[in-house]
Amino acid sequence: MANKRDYYEILGVAKGASDEQIKKAYRKVAMKYHPDRNPGDTAAEESFKEASEAYEVLGDGDKKAKYDQFGHQAFAPGGGGFGGGFHDAGDIFEQVFGGGFNINDLFGGGGGRRRSNGPARGSDLRYDLDVDFEEAALGSHRTITLPVSESCGRCSGSGAEPGTSKSTCPTCGGRGQVNAGGGFIQFSQTCPSCGGAGEMITNPCSECNGVGSVKTRQKLKLRIPAGVESGSRQRLPGKGEAGLRGGPAGDLFIVFHVRDHEFFKRNGLDVYCEVPLPFHIAMLGGEIEVPTLHGDAKLKIPAGTESGKIFRFRGQGVIDAAHGGGKGSQNVMVSIEVPSHLSGKEKKAMKELCDQLHDNHFELTAKVNKTAQKFYERKRKLEADL
Repeated sequence: MANKRDYYEILGVAKGASDEQIKKAYRKVAMKYHPDRNPGDTAAEESFKEASEAYEVLGDGDKKAKYDQFGHQAFAPGGGGFGGGFHDAGDIFEQVFGGGFNINDLFGGGGGRRRSNGPARGSDLRYDLDVDFEEAALGSHRTITLPVSESCGRCSGSGAEPGTSKSTCPTCGGRGQVNAGGGFIQFSQTCPSCGGAGEMITNPCSECNGVGSVKTRQKLKLRIPAGVESGSRQRLPGKGEAGLRGGPAGDLFIVFHVRDHEFFKRNGLDVYCEVPLPFHIAMLGGEIEVPTLHGDAKLKIPAGTESGKIFRFRGQGVIDAAHGGGKGSQNVMVSIEVPSHLSGKEKKAMKELCDQLHDNHFELTAKVNKTAQKFYERKRKLEADL
Protein backbone atom coordinates (compact mmCIF):
# COMPACT_ATOMS: atom_id res chain seq x y z
CA MET A 1 0.00 0.00 0.00
CA ALA A 2 2.88 2.35 0.77
CA ASN A 3 4.09 2.26 -2.83
CA LYS A 4 0.72 3.04 -4.43
CA ARG A 5 0.33 6.49 -5.98
CA ASP A 6 -2.34 8.86 -4.75
CA TYR A 7 -5.52 8.43 -6.81
CA TYR A 8 -6.06 12.18 -7.13
CA GLU A 9 -2.49 12.56 -8.39
CA ILE A 10 -3.01 9.80 -10.98
CA LEU A 11 -6.02 11.58 -12.47
CA GLY A 12 -4.51 15.04 -12.03
CA VAL A 13 -7.37 16.52 -9.99
CA ALA A 14 -7.61 18.23 -6.62
CA LYS A 15 -9.09 16.43 -3.64
CA GLY A 16 -12.19 18.61 -3.75
CA ALA A 17 -12.88 17.94 -7.43
CA SER A 18 -16.50 17.38 -8.47
CA ASP A 19 -17.80 14.11 -9.92
CA GLU A 20 -17.87 15.65 -13.38
CA GLN A 21 -14.27 16.92 -13.06
CA ILE A 22 -13.11 13.48 -11.96
CA LYS A 23 -14.92 11.79 -14.84
CA LYS A 24 -13.52 14.30 -17.34
CA ALA A 25 -9.98 13.81 -16.00
CA TYR A 26 -10.31 10.02 -16.23
CA ARG A 27 -11.50 10.27 -19.85
CA LYS A 28 -8.40 12.30 -20.71
CA VAL A 29 -5.92 9.95 -19.02
CA ALA A 30 -7.65 6.77 -20.26
CA MET A 31 -7.68 8.03 -23.85
CA LYS A 32 -3.97 8.85 -23.60
CA TYR A 33 -2.88 5.44 -22.31
CA HIS A 34 -5.47 3.10 -23.86
CA PRO A 35 -3.75 -0.12 -25.10
CA ASP A 36 -5.32 0.26 -28.54
CA ARG A 37 -3.61 3.61 -28.86
CA ASN A 38 -0.30 2.29 -27.50
CA PRO A 39 0.09 -1.24 -28.90
CA GLY A 40 2.89 -3.19 -27.24
CA ASP A 41 3.61 -0.43 -24.69
CA THR A 42 3.47 -2.20 -21.30
CA ALA A 43 4.12 1.04 -19.41
CA ALA A 44 1.09 2.68 -21.07
CA GLU A 45 -1.01 -0.40 -20.28
CA GLU A 46 -0.05 -0.19 -16.59
CA SER A 47 -0.88 3.54 -16.56
CA PHE A 48 -4.26 2.75 -18.13
CA LYS A 49 -5.00 0.15 -15.43
CA GLU A 50 -3.79 2.54 -12.72
CA ALA A 51 -6.10 5.32 -13.98
CA SER A 52 -9.06 2.93 -14.19
CA GLU A 53 -8.44 1.73 -10.63
CA ALA A 54 -8.28 5.36 -9.45
CA TYR A 55 -11.57 6.21 -11.20
CA GLU A 56 -13.24 3.10 -9.82
CA VAL A 57 -12.70 4.57 -6.35
CA LEU A 58 -13.06 8.31 -6.93
CA GLY A 59 -16.03 7.83 -9.26
CA ASP A 60 -17.98 6.02 -6.53
CA GLY A 61 -19.27 8.18 -3.68
CA ASP A 62 -18.95 5.54 -0.94
CA LYS A 63 -15.50 4.36 -2.00
CA LYS A 64 -14.32 7.96 -2.42
CA ALA A 65 -15.42 8.79 1.14
CA LYS A 66 -13.50 5.80 2.50
CA TYR A 67 -10.42 6.71 0.47
CA ASP A 68 -10.53 10.34 1.65
CA GLN A 69 -10.63 9.14 5.26
CA PHE A 70 -8.27 6.15 5.26
CA GLY A 71 -6.34 6.33 1.96
CA HIS A 72 -5.30 3.09 0.27
CA GLN A 73 -5.54 1.27 3.60
CA ALA A 74 -9.34 1.40 3.25
CA PHE A 75 -9.10 -1.20 0.48
CA ALA A 76 -6.50 -3.47 2.07
CA PRO A 77 -7.67 -6.92 3.25
CA GLY A 78 -10.13 -6.33 6.08
CA GLY A 79 -10.43 -2.64 5.18
CA GLY A 80 -13.88 -2.90 3.66
CA GLY A 81 -12.82 -2.11 0.12
CA PHE A 82 -12.32 -4.23 -3.00
CA GLY A 83 -11.63 -7.43 -1.13
CA GLY A 84 -8.31 -7.97 -2.91
CA GLY A 85 -9.43 -7.97 -6.57
CA PHE A 86 -9.19 -5.54 -9.48
CA HIS A 87 -12.02 -4.87 -11.88
CA ASP A 88 -11.20 -5.10 -15.56
CA ALA A 89 -9.85 -1.71 -16.69
CA GLY A 90 -11.49 -2.04 -20.10
CA ASP A 91 -14.92 -2.58 -18.54
CA ILE A 92 -14.53 0.61 -16.50
CA PHE A 93 -13.48 2.44 -19.67
CA GLU A 94 -16.59 1.26 -21.51
CA GLN A 95 -18.85 2.20 -18.60
CA VAL A 96 -17.55 5.78 -18.76
CA PHE A 97 -17.56 6.12 -22.56
CA GLY A 98 -20.78 4.19 -23.10
CA GLY A 99 -21.38 0.67 -24.34
CA GLY A 100 -22.30 1.30 -27.96
CA PHE A 101 -19.06 2.86 -29.19
CA ASN A 102 -16.33 1.29 -31.27
CA ILE A 103 -12.91 2.01 -29.83
CA ASN A 104 -11.59 2.49 -33.35
CA ASP A 105 -14.07 5.31 -34.01
CA LEU A 106 -11.96 7.13 -31.39
CA PHE A 107 -8.48 6.01 -32.35
CA GLY A 108 -8.83 4.91 -35.99
CA GLY A 109 -8.00 1.47 -37.40
CA GLY A 110 -9.92 -1.78 -37.38
CA GLY A 111 -11.04 -4.38 -34.92
CA GLY A 112 -12.09 -2.82 -31.61
CA ARG A 113 -12.39 -4.44 -28.19
CA ARG A 114 -15.13 -7.02 -28.17
CA ARG A 115 -17.81 -6.71 -25.56
CA SER A 116 -20.95 -8.31 -24.28
CA ASN A 117 -21.34 -11.69 -26.01
CA GLY A 118 -17.77 -11.83 -27.34
CA PRO A 119 -14.64 -13.24 -25.69
CA ALA A 120 -13.38 -11.01 -22.87
CA ARG A 121 -10.13 -11.09 -20.91
CA GLY A 122 -10.48 -12.09 -17.27
CA SER A 123 -9.90 -9.61 -14.46
CA ASP A 124 -6.53 -9.23 -12.78
CA LEU A 125 -6.36 -10.29 -9.14
CA ARG A 126 -4.29 -9.06 -6.21
CA TYR A 127 -3.22 -11.27 -3.31
CA ASP A 128 -1.51 -9.75 -0.26
CA LEU A 129 0.89 -12.26 1.29
CA ASP A 130 2.51 -11.89 4.71
CA VAL A 131 5.94 -13.55 4.83
CA ASP A 132 8.45 -14.01 7.61
CA PHE A 133 11.77 -12.17 7.57
CA GLU A 134 13.63 -15.41 6.88
CA GLU A 135 11.47 -16.23 3.86
CA ALA A 136 12.00 -12.80 2.35
CA ALA A 137 15.75 -12.79 2.97
CA LEU A 138 16.53 -16.34 1.83
CA GLY A 139 13.63 -17.31 -0.43
CA SER A 140 10.90 -19.87 0.18
CA HIS A 141 7.92 -21.75 -1.26
CA ARG A 142 4.27 -21.40 -0.26
CA THR A 143 0.97 -22.94 -1.26
CA ILE A 144 -1.85 -20.43 -1.26
CA THR A 145 -5.57 -20.89 -1.80
CA LEU A 146 -7.63 -18.17 -3.44
CA PRO A 147 -11.15 -17.89 -4.88
CA VAL A 148 -11.02 -17.44 -8.66
CA SER A 149 -13.06 -18.03 -11.76
CA GLU A 150 -11.71 -20.81 -13.96
CA SER A 151 -12.69 -22.02 -17.38
CA CYS A 152 -15.89 -24.07 -17.29
CA GLY A 153 -15.05 -27.76 -17.65
CA ARG A 154 -18.40 -28.67 -19.13
CA CYS A 155 -18.19 -26.36 -22.15
CA SER A 156 -14.39 -25.86 -22.19
CA GLY A 157 -14.94 -22.13 -21.76
CA SER A 158 -17.02 -21.65 -24.90
CA GLY A 159 -20.22 -20.86 -23.02
CA ALA A 160 -22.24 -23.15 -25.31
CA GLU A 161 -23.88 -26.38 -24.15
CA PRO A 162 -21.77 -29.41 -25.20
CA GLY A 163 -22.93 -30.76 -28.53
CA THR A 164 -24.07 -27.34 -29.68
CA SER A 165 -22.19 -24.45 -31.19
CA LYS A 166 -22.47 -20.72 -31.55
CA SER A 167 -24.50 -19.37 -34.43
CA THR A 168 -23.72 -16.49 -36.75
CA CYS A 169 -25.23 -13.25 -35.55
CA PRO A 170 -28.22 -12.43 -37.81
CA THR A 171 -27.89 -8.69 -37.20
CA CYS A 172 -24.33 -8.22 -38.48
CA GLY A 173 -23.92 -11.42 -40.49
CA GLY A 174 -20.85 -12.39 -38.49
CA ARG A 175 -18.93 -9.15 -39.10
CA GLY A 176 -19.29 -7.87 -35.53
CA GLN A 177 -20.12 -4.39 -36.77
CA VAL A 178 -23.10 -2.68 -38.34
CA ASN A 179 -23.37 0.46 -40.42
CA ALA A 180 -25.16 3.47 -38.99
CA GLY A 181 -26.05 6.93 -40.23
CA GLY A 182 -27.37 7.83 -43.64
CA GLY A 183 -26.67 9.78 -46.78
CA PHE A 184 -23.09 10.94 -47.06
CA ILE A 185 -22.41 10.39 -43.35
CA GLN A 186 -22.06 6.72 -42.53
CA PHE A 187 -19.95 4.99 -39.92
CA SER A 188 -19.47 1.56 -38.38
CA GLN A 189 -20.28 0.68 -34.81
CA THR A 190 -20.22 -2.44 -32.67
CA CYS A 191 -23.10 -4.76 -33.35
CA PRO A 192 -25.63 -4.31 -30.50
CA SER A 193 -26.84 -7.93 -30.76
CA CYS A 194 -23.55 -9.87 -30.48
CA GLY A 195 -21.37 -7.18 -28.91
CA GLY A 196 -18.84 -7.41 -31.74
CA ALA A 197 -18.33 -11.18 -31.51
CA GLY A 198 -20.06 -11.97 -34.79
CA GLU A 199 -21.54 -15.03 -33.09
CA MET A 200 -24.28 -15.70 -30.57
CA ILE A 201 -24.89 -18.48 -28.05
CA THR A 202 -28.35 -19.87 -28.68
CA ASN A 203 -28.05 -22.79 -26.24
CA PRO A 204 -25.99 -21.66 -23.20
CA CYS A 205 -24.07 -24.14 -21.07
CA SER A 206 -26.12 -25.39 -18.11
CA GLU A 207 -23.07 -25.28 -15.83
CA CYS A 208 -21.90 -21.70 -16.41
CA ASN A 209 -25.04 -20.19 -18.01
CA GLY A 210 -23.10 -19.16 -21.10
CA VAL A 211 -20.40 -17.23 -19.26
CA GLY A 212 -17.66 -19.79 -19.92
CA SER A 213 -16.26 -19.76 -16.39
CA VAL A 214 -17.22 -20.98 -12.91
CA LYS A 215 -16.19 -19.93 -9.41
CA THR A 216 -13.80 -22.22 -7.55
CA ARG A 217 -11.03 -22.22 -4.93
CA GLN A 218 -7.63 -22.71 -6.50
CA LYS A 219 -4.47 -23.97 -4.82
CA LEU A 220 -1.35 -22.38 -6.21
CA LYS A 221 2.26 -23.25 -5.48
CA LEU A 222 4.20 -20.02 -5.15
CA ARG A 223 7.94 -19.43 -5.15
CA ILE A 224 8.98 -16.52 -2.95
CA PRO A 225 12.20 -15.18 -4.48
CA ALA A 226 14.99 -14.27 -2.06
CA GLY A 227 15.35 -10.54 -1.53
CA VAL A 228 11.70 -9.45 -1.69
CA GLU A 229 10.76 -6.43 0.42
CA SER A 230 7.46 -5.11 1.71
CA GLY A 231 5.57 -3.75 -1.28
CA SER A 232 7.37 -5.96 -3.80
CA ARG A 233 5.03 -7.30 -6.50
CA GLN A 234 5.22 -10.60 -8.34
CA ARG A 235 3.18 -11.01 -11.52
CA LEU A 236 1.85 -14.45 -12.43
CA PRO A 237 0.51 -14.28 -16.01
CA GLY A 238 -2.74 -16.10 -16.65
CA LYS A 239 -3.38 -16.89 -12.97
CA GLY A 240 -6.13 -14.32 -12.48
CA GLU A 241 -9.83 -14.64 -13.25
CA ALA A 242 -10.73 -16.83 -16.21
CA GLY A 243 -11.75 -15.04 -19.37
CA LEU A 244 -15.39 -14.88 -20.41
CA ARG A 245 -16.67 -16.89 -23.33
CA GLY A 246 -13.26 -18.29 -24.20
CA GLY A 247 -11.27 -15.09 -23.57
CA PRO A 248 -7.77 -15.21 -22.00
CA ALA A 249 -7.34 -15.29 -18.23
CA GLY A 250 -6.17 -12.22 -16.33
CA ASP A 251 -3.00 -12.00 -14.27
CA LEU A 252 -2.40 -12.53 -10.56
CA PHE A 253 -0.31 -9.97 -8.67
CA ILE A 254 1.26 -11.12 -5.41
CA VAL A 255 2.08 -8.20 -3.09
CA PHE A 256 4.51 -9.14 -0.31
CA HIS A 257 4.44 -7.80 3.25
CA VAL A 258 7.52 -8.77 5.29
CA ARG A 259 7.19 -9.21 9.04
CA ASP A 260 9.78 -7.58 11.31
CA HIS A 261 12.37 -9.74 13.05
CA GLU A 262 13.25 -9.44 16.73
CA PHE A 263 17.02 -9.57 16.12
CA PHE A 264 17.79 -8.78 12.47
CA LYS A 265 16.91 -5.44 10.89
CA ARG A 266 17.12 -4.84 7.17
CA ASN A 267 18.00 -1.99 4.81
CA GLY A 268 17.94 -3.13 1.19
CA LEU A 269 20.26 -6.14 0.96
CA ASP A 270 22.17 -5.22 4.12
CA VAL A 271 21.30 -6.60 7.56
CA TYR A 272 21.90 -4.91 10.91
CA CYS A 273 22.00 -6.39 14.38
CA GLU A 274 23.28 -5.57 17.87
CA VAL A 275 25.19 -8.15 19.93
CA PRO A 276 26.42 -8.03 23.53
CA LEU A 277 30.19 -7.90 24.06
CA PRO A 278 31.53 -9.16 27.42
CA PHE A 279 33.48 -6.34 29.05
CA HIS A 280 36.68 -8.36 29.50
CA ILE A 281 36.82 -9.21 25.76
CA ALA A 282 36.21 -5.56 24.93
CA MET A 283 39.08 -4.64 27.25
CA LEU A 284 41.62 -7.35 26.38
CA GLY A 285 40.50 -8.41 22.90
CA GLY A 286 39.35 -11.84 21.80
CA GLU A 287 36.77 -13.58 19.66
CA ILE A 288 32.98 -13.94 19.82
CA GLU A 289 30.37 -15.78 17.76
CA VAL A 290 27.78 -13.70 15.91
CA PRO A 291 24.52 -15.07 14.42
CA THR A 292 24.11 -14.27 10.71
CA LEU A 293 21.46 -15.16 8.14
CA HIS A 294 23.72 -17.95 6.91
CA GLY A 295 24.96 -19.38 10.23
CA ASP A 296 27.26 -18.38 13.11
CA ALA A 297 30.37 -16.41 12.22
CA LYS A 298 33.53 -15.68 14.23
CA LEU A 299 34.22 -12.00 14.96
CA LYS A 300 37.66 -10.87 16.15
CA ILE A 301 37.50 -8.10 18.71
CA PRO A 302 40.50 -5.77 19.07
CA ALA A 303 41.62 -4.82 22.59
CA GLY A 304 40.03 -1.58 23.77
CA THR A 305 36.88 -1.90 21.64
CA GLU A 306 34.27 0.64 22.64
CA SER A 307 30.52 0.11 22.93
CA GLY A 308 28.70 1.09 19.72
CA LYS A 309 31.51 0.09 17.36
CA ILE A 310 30.23 -1.49 14.13
CA PHE A 311 31.85 -4.47 12.40
CA ARG A 312 30.97 -5.55 8.88
CA PHE A 313 30.60 -9.06 7.45
CA ARG A 314 30.63 -8.93 3.64
CA GLY A 315 28.44 -11.50 1.85
CA GLN A 316 26.40 -12.35 4.95
CA GLY A 317 23.34 -10.26 4.10
CA VAL A 318 20.15 -10.77 2.07
CA ILE A 319 20.33 -12.83 -1.13
CA ASP A 320 19.54 -10.83 -4.27
CA ALA A 321 17.88 -13.57 -6.35
CA ALA A 322 16.59 -11.05 -8.90
CA HIS A 323 20.11 -9.93 -9.88
CA GLY A 324 22.33 -12.98 -9.97
CA GLY A 325 22.15 -14.22 -6.38
CA GLY A 326 24.65 -11.83 -4.80
CA LYS A 327 24.45 -11.05 -1.10
CA GLY A 328 24.51 -7.87 0.92
CA SER A 329 26.52 -7.34 4.11
CA GLN A 330 25.74 -7.84 7.76
CA ASN A 331 26.61 -4.94 10.04
CA VAL A 332 27.15 -5.84 13.69
CA MET A 333 27.11 -3.22 16.44
CA VAL A 334 28.60 -4.33 19.75
CA SER A 335 27.22 -3.25 23.10
CA ILE A 336 29.48 -3.86 26.10
CA GLU A 337 27.89 -6.09 28.72
CA VAL A 338 28.98 -6.07 32.37
CA PRO A 339 28.66 -9.21 34.51
CA SER A 340 25.81 -9.63 36.96
CA HIS A 341 25.01 -11.96 39.88
CA LEU A 342 28.62 -11.96 41.14
CA SER A 343 29.38 -13.89 44.30
CA GLY A 344 31.19 -12.24 47.21
CA LYS A 345 34.45 -13.90 46.20
CA GLU A 346 34.07 -12.77 42.60
CA LYS A 347 33.32 -9.21 43.65
CA LYS A 348 36.42 -9.16 45.83
CA ALA A 349 38.59 -10.39 42.97
CA MET A 350 37.06 -7.82 40.66
CA LYS A 351 37.72 -5.02 43.15
CA GLU A 352 41.34 -6.02 43.49
CA LEU A 353 41.69 -5.82 39.71
CA CYS A 354 39.93 -2.46 39.48
CA ASP A 355 42.08 -0.99 42.23
CA GLN A 356 45.05 -1.39 39.93
CA LEU A 357 43.46 0.77 37.24
CA HIS A 358 44.21 4.51 36.95
CA ASP A 359 42.62 7.49 35.25
CA ASN A 360 44.97 7.20 32.28
CA HIS A 361 43.42 3.80 31.52
CA PHE A 362 40.14 5.53 30.63
CA GLU A 363 40.70 7.85 27.69
CA LEU A 364 37.03 8.69 27.10
CA THR A 365 36.49 9.62 30.75
CA ALA A 366 39.57 11.82 30.64
CA LYS A 367 38.31 13.52 27.46
CA VAL A 368 34.88 14.23 29.00
CA ASN A 369 36.47 15.61 32.18
CA LYS A 370 38.75 17.90 30.18
CA THR A 371 35.82 19.23 28.14
CA ALA A 372 33.79 19.83 31.30
CA GLN A 373 36.66 21.78 32.90
CA LYS A 374 36.88 24.10 29.88
CA PHE A 375 33.15 24.71 30.12
CA TYR A 376 33.32 25.57 33.84
CA GLU A 377 36.22 27.96 33.29
CA ARG A 378 34.24 29.90 30.67
CA LYS A 379 31.17 29.79 32.89
CA ARG A 380 33.10 31.37 35.78
CA LYS A 381 34.41 34.15 33.48
CA LEU A 382 30.91 34.91 32.21
CA GLU A 383 29.53 35.06 35.74
CA ALA A 384 32.39 37.37 36.79
CA ASP A 385 31.50 39.83 34.02
CA LEU A 386 27.84 40.12 35.10
